[in-house]
Amino acid sequence: MNWDDVRIFLAVARAGQFLGAAKRLELNHATVSRRIAALEEALRAKLFRRLTTGSELTPAGERFLEIAERMEADMIAARSTLAGEGDDISGTVRIGAPDGFGVAFLARHLGELTATYRELTIQLVPVPRSFSLSRREADIVITVERPSEGRLVAGKLVDYTLGLFASRAYAQAHGLPRTVADLSNHTLIGYVPDLIVSPSLDYDAEFSPDWRSTFAISSALGQAEAVRAGAGIGILHTFIARTMPELLPVDIVRPIRRAYWLVYHETVRPLRRVQLVAGYITRAVERERALFL
Repeated sequence: MNWDDVRIFLAVARAGQFLGAAKRLELNHATVSRRIAALEEALRAKLFRRLTTGSELTPAGERFLEIAERMEADMIAARSTLAGEGDDISGTVRIGAPDGFGVAFLARHLGELTATYRELTIQLVPVPRSFSLSRREADIVITVERPSEGRLVAGKLVDYTLGLFASRAYAQAHGLPRTVADLSNHTLIGYVPDLIVSPSLDYDAEFSPDWRSTFAISSALGQAEAVRAGAGIGILHTFIARTMPELLPVDIVRPIRRAYWLVYHETVRPLRRVQLVAGYITRAVERERALFL
């Protein structure tokens, strides 16, 4: 079995299409198809079904994916050991994170890493979306739920809270609600329900069973900026709201608690650069744990 064929198989499995894998590998489509055919012949099994929208793994392909990822992990570990990566940390680590945590916390910390390790490149992607570690969309992902499937390594970073906030200008102009029922008389700022990336982020009913956002923004930072501008009352991350002196807590409902998890795929565990960045993020959060609660 040719390792290059296995590598191409992993790229197709992660891209979900032959053309996407070819672009990622900088190969032509015909070469990718030919190498997959050679691998299927060597294994005497069909690995992919061709669809009009791309490709999907067959049951045999699903089983081989687990084997291929173990081979990849062994290859990564071997290259890391032989290259002596521990002496000079280099390469790229991409971090996927929710926009609130990514921009409001991580962005101001990660520069210290790149200043210390000049050959290390950090890519921070702080957007309100989910990332696939199995498809290598990121090396490290910060999630709001512990993953329950896949060959993933996960560790809890920190609990955080969300509460109701309004700007001082809004309070002066409209007053603040005294009860949950009073919220119906105010402009409410919230999220776009069909764009949330996790059920745990669908929390407006925990503040009011009749919550209705008249201004919905699919970004935690966008919501905070709208509240700060006086557009209404919103449910904000407490650690973000604390950085905005223009905001007042609306203490009619107790804050709710959620958690951040740090996750990476088992196959990148041997990489020193991934371990370095994961450890740095964990220590940075630990130093400022009080900020989140």
